[in-house]
Amino acid sequence: MILGIGTDLANIERIAATLDRFGDRFRNRVFTEVEQKKAERRKDTAGTYAKRWAAKEACSKALGTGLRMGISWKDMAVSNLRSGQPVMQLTGWAAERLADMTPPGHEAIVHVTLTDDHPWAQAFVVIEARPTGTET
Repeated sequence: MILGIGTDLANIERIAATLDRFGDRFRNRVFTEVEQKKAERRKDTAGTYAKRWAAKEACSKALGTGLRMGISWKDMAVSNLRSGQPVMQLTGWAAERLADMTPPGHEAIVHVTLTDDHPWAQAFVVIEARPTGTET
């Protein structure tokens, strides 16, 4: 069953300007260390950050909160499997919100996809609840 859906479109040039203006202050406020290392290794650094920004926005929408109610940017983190597939990890309040919205006897799966076509970066997040086979 689908618990939440969220999408976001980010302007890569706006993220680049924010990085130029605020630098580490912006990076450290919004992105985890793993996300920063990934972005800084890429040729399109701003595009990589923009996709992750969009993913965090999309995830907060899928959680039904937006970026309010105590959710932190770093409570949602994007990394990649060896195949390159993006995955979203939730910690802190975002993980608590996910647990609260997941029905008993189900596990929550957060699906995320990212794309960009300069000057745009887009993310789409679907939160699915799958039966675990145990009822509580």
